Amino acid sequence: MDGLRRREFVTAGAAAAGALAFGPSFWRRAFEAHGATPGVGPYGPLQPPDANGIMLPRGFTSREIARGEVPVAGTGYVWHIFSDGQATYDTGDGGWILVSNSEAPPDVDAPPSPLKGGGSSAIRFRADGTIADAYRILGGTETNCAGGRTPWGTWLSCEEYEGGRVWEADPMGRSAAIVRPAMGAFTHEAAAVDPVGKQVYLTEDKPDGGFYRFTPARYPDLSSGLLEVAVVTGASVSWAVVPDPSAISVPTRSQVPGMTRFASGEGIWFDSGTIYFTTKGDNRVWAYDTERSMIETIYDLAVTPDGPLSGVDNVTVSSFGDVYVCEDGGNLEICVITPEREVAPVMRVTGPAHEGVPGTPVSSEIAGVIFDPSGRRMYFSSQRGFVTGVVYEVSGPFRTDAGRTGAPLAAGTVGAGEPPAIRVTTRRRVSYRRLLRRLELAVRVSVSEPGDVAVSLTTPDVNRVRGERGSTDRPKLLTLGRRRRRFRRRGAENLIVKLDRSAVRQLRRGRSVSLRVTAQLRDGDGNVDVATREIRVEFAGTRRPAAFTG
Repeated sequence: MDGLRRREFVTAGAAAAGALAFGPSFWRRAFEAHGATPGVGPYGPLQPPDANGIMLPRGFTSREIARGEVPVAGTGYVWHIFSDGQATYDTGDGGWILVSNSEAPPDVDAPPSPLKGGGSSAIRFRADGTIADAYRILGGTETNCAGGRTPWGTWLSCEEYEGGRVWEADPMGRSAAIVRPAMGAFTHEAAAVDPVGKQVYLTEDKPDGGFYRFTPARYPDLSSGLLEVAVVTGASVSWAVVPDPSAISVPTRSQVPGMTRFASGEGIWFDSGTIYFTTKGDNRVWAYDTERSMIETIYDLAVTPDGPLSGVDNVTVSSFGDVYVCEDGGNLEICVITPEREVAPVMRVTGPAHEGVPGTPVSSEIAGVIFDPSGRRMYFSSQRGFVTGVVYEVSGPFRTDAGRTGAPLAAGTVGAGEPPAIRVTTRRRVSYRRLLRRLELAVRVSVSEPGDVAVSLTTPDVNRVRGERGSTDRPKLLTLGRRRRRFRRRGAENLIVKLDRSAVRQLRRGRSVSLRVTAQLRDGDGNVDVATREIRVEFAGTRRPAAFTG
């Protein structure tokens, strides 16, 4: 990893995990501790599998909550497939809401369905733990991997593909989800909000990805702001501005020379001044001290070869300060890193139901570890358990300290915020024949102030690349055309985006293909706002191109 000095696990290790969970004041003491060792953890060894095929410590029980393509018990809502990142919210009446992402890729050849193309769903629980309702809170997106809950009670859902975006959704399902383009267009994995620094930290699931920080212009409104990427020297972190968050020019990870590369960023969590995140490519768990701008590894499998944790993925921190990490691979476990300097499994799924998709190299993974507001119930998913995915609840004597982390997050609604500085409009649908014949698209762009405008037309529906470690194939963004224009005054103008013929001919055959117009405005002070518009390309009555790649 560029510019990073590795400390041996015996000097940082799981002792740092416990200390950092309690805030930066414990930083120095953490590195004076003795080395961490694999052990049985705070709950003892795992027992034989229960009726759900889950190995748990003595005193813990499991129940199935939802399964992909099956109605949620007590409701008529059919649960999404490939459940991934999750969060919980206090409803104020003793109950709570579980929000879950769907990492399903789009299927442009299939009729529209809530089971296809990602998005997020929610389950509402009564105070006694029974299920009251289940419903969709985000649709029309794709490959929604992880995300993060906000202090104001919304859910940030991250699209994991080149050019993916962050969506802000209402766990109650009362308000429509809002896309947040200013937070960057890249292979988003997860997000964590620092309510003290009023910033959002983001991971990127690419072998050469970045560790990002977004500072809203008007916190907590996420419609505009500054996107930066980490540059690490030794253990010190500085932040460099990403010039083009919308990635119209080049991918965000290629815009800042000298940025530090992190090997496939995964889960991320904020706790008491510390940002914890994982990198699956090198099996590390990181801790970033937001006050001191310092970063260290608190777990590194390479220097702990007998460690039980591998394939690190989603992460959460309990109210006690224990760090829980999911495995994408390994033994399909959730492991805990404790303040007592132990790393131990607290759960393992077993049996053929969790082996993945038959006849393919795609295996299951453990994802979405999260606790309910009481800290006594833990939720997680086996993403391809029973092929379509399954969500479980584990109840038992988890260690808690509710006073340390304050009140649980309450579910809220998405605020509309102030209007963006740029808007873009164009036709909702266009035929493939017309697009190929004219090789141009007319768009209307309006800006609230002078600045440089960049417009791009892209599609994720054509090419796909195999995901890391055999996981779901990811969309690969195809750029059809670009246009730049200097707006010397506020107002609206019509622009013509010229298209590349060879790129247009790659459009995937099917009923329709989704295109995205992205317009970015950069004003004289360097502030950036982004607007998007979706277009459907329809093939009715059109002969498909013979030379098709996809």
